[in-house]
Amino acid sequence: MTYAVSEIRSAGKPRRKRLSHAAIEPWLYLSPAIILLVVVLLVPLVIGISYSFRKFSAFKSEYIGLGQYQAMLSDQVLGQALVNTLWWTVASLFFQFFLGLGLALLLDKPFWGRKLVQALVFLPWAVPSFLSGLTWAWLFNPIVGPLPHWLFALGLKAEPTNVLSDPATAMWGPIIANVWFGIPFFAITLLAALKSIPSELHEAAAIDGASPWQRFTKVTLPFLAPTIAITVMLRTIWIATFADLIFVMTEGGPAGSTNTVPVYIYVSAFKSLDKGYASAVAVLLLVLLIAYAIALIAIRRSLVRHV
Repeated sequence: MTYAVSEIRSAGKPRRKRLSHAAIEPWLYLSPAIILLVVVLLVPLVIGISYSFRKFSAFKSEYIGLGQYQAMLSDQVLGQALVNTLWWTVASLFFQFFLGLGLALLLDKPFWGRKLVQALVFLPWAVPSFLSGLTWAWLFNPIVGPLPHWLFALGLKAEPTNVLSDPATAMWGPIIANVWFGIPFFAITLLAALKSIPSELHEAAAIDGASPWQRFTKVTLPFLAPTIAITVMLRTIWIATFADLIFVMTEGGPAGSTNTVPVYIYVSAFKSLDKGYASAVAVLLLVLLIAYAIALIAIRRSLVRHV
């Protein structure tokens, strides 16, 4: 009897070892990615948040607690930057989404030369943002660019002046450049979602007498809704944290009319050399975007349940 019990115990030990190895093995495969994420994302995030509680001078720093966050409450430049960021994000996202959706619906239909059109539509996404901003700044320059003269010929401007030099119109320059740059993202993702919709649903709706608009609103749009929610969330975050295009084209001017929060963070950190305050503003932007993402993910889950 004692021999049988010892045999059972000895047989159970390899089994427990196999189970422990099976539990550890996936983490070993994931360890390079986890280490990379910790080093590249988590460590800089923790350091950046810690900077927001300190005041930096030329050769030293001191802990000031919530002093940087209290200073933000009376910062009028930051308030204007938040308004500019909202305008920049909403306008860019609006035109990018609807133009990208229109292109996706167009490219979903067979026609002669569709491959060439797809290549041309996706081309802006491959252009570096720095080069995009530089090119559009040249296009808006009345000396070397055609756009001011076209606007003057159409009667939209009294004279061919630079749109980027007028505080009333300066933001439209980066918005137009950003729309051109971001349309391919929505076109690619929405076209992929359109390809996944069963054609039988459209055929059945057409047989039942549904008009093209009814087929779009009752069949296509419900299937696209989850994809739209996640793409809009991602693109909103990217646009709201996008400083390259604006800084190359206007550097936040004239008179702060294009000064968004990311541009303000860059100027505060690398021109004013106030890393503590720049980190505090970055934390504020992070909190706002996290709240936005949580709300949109909740909306997406409700859409998935109803599709």
